[in-house]
Amino acid sequence: MLDYERDDFVKIELFGSTTGVEQWVWLVIDHCDHQNELVFGRVDNEPLHDHGGRLKVGSQVSVSYSQIREHRKAWEFKPN
Repeated sequence: MLDYERDDFVKIELFGSTTGVEQWVWLVIDHCDHQNELVFGRVDNEPLHDHGGRLKVGSQVSVSYSQIREHRKAWEFKPN
């Protein structure tokens, strides 16, 4: 079982629905739904593409575990 917890960081992969543009952003976890394999949280870095103004630092998003590419505990996260 994955150990995603509140305040952990996950790097997620997003695709634009109309552009197909791929990007990666860091998400700070607020909570998880382990049964449905979903993570809910806030975007922690400025996205390269704003998806029509809908995505910015602090945006609330939910993603599937399958979109997570990296996981770090809050105590070990060191932004670049």
